[in-house]
Amino acid sequence: MSSLPRVLCIMGPTASGKTALAIQAAKELHGEVVSVDSALIYQDMDIGTAKPSFEEKDGIEHHLIDILSPELSYSVGDFVKDAQESIDAILARGKVPILAGGTMMYFNALINGINQLPASNERLRQQIQTQIAEKGLDAVHQQLQAIDPDSAQRIHPNDPQRITRALEVFLSSGKTLHYWQAQDKIKLPYDFVQFSIMPAERAQLHKNIALRFDQMLAQGFVDEVRQLCQKYTLHPDMSSLRSVGYRQVWQYLQGEVTEADMREKGIIATRQLAKRQVTWLRGWQDAHTLETGKPDNLDTLVEKLCAT
Repeated sequence: MSSLPRVLCIMGPTASGKTALAIQAAKELHGEVVSVDSALIYQDMDIGTAKPSFEEKDGIEHHLIDILSPELSYSVGDFVKDAQESIDAILARGKVPILAGGTMMYFNALINGINQLPASNERLRQQIQTQIAEKGLDAVHQQLQAIDPDSAQRIHPNDPQRITRALEVFLSSGKTLHYWQAQDKIKLPYDFVQFSIMPAERAQLHKNIALRFDQMLAQGFVDEVRQLCQKYTLHPDMSSLRSVGYRQVWQYLQGEVTEADMREKGIIATRQLAKRQVTWLRGWQDAHTLETGKPDNLDTLVEKLCAT
């Protein structure tokens, strides 16, 4: 048995029951939940992210939710830093950290290690985004090609977030993103006990996704995005508006698609996200598998956790 502090991980595709299981586990194990979700970090994005309500949290402390303006970007490195601080604080209180979410890049960095990259520089990032707005994304990608051809080859010319980050790294450190990624990865000092949860049948997952999207629309998802656009200065290439559902509602509000098309595109985009998450999880090592909806999931989780 590892002497490292134990951290529980609950991974799964969207609409698979991760949040509910994490809250049950926190009650049973005297724990606190750390969100591993690239959309829940944003303030005022509640309905479209299926952010757990006060009632759903049921007295369980949650971390890394509502920590950032939708106008700002958030890197994997930012997440790892914030997650480590949350985990250490939970452990210091004598509680069990329970990481729950579906952003597999975040889990991968936490569990398998991350390259030490220069810290985010919001001033440089804003300058690069201004260049993109003025010169176009293709021109800025060509600039990256001249500076860091290895990264430019790996980053799609239509990916503003990763292009911006690669240029930001070079401008802040004088060394390319490729250089930093070639260095040894830093691993966090924890014993990650991992579980994945998903429905046994893909058809059931698709049914859950459609049902939840319709519930979001009924709860006022369109009004939420409309209010976001009024409160913040947003454009569709921002990380927040690239979250599943938000891009499609944005297009509807801009008059680019009909309401029916928005719903269909939103559900399809969510299914595509779930498919990518399931693909990650099927190739994942060291994770115990749980089936969505099984009444003994909590018992199985606690049993395996104690036996590890």
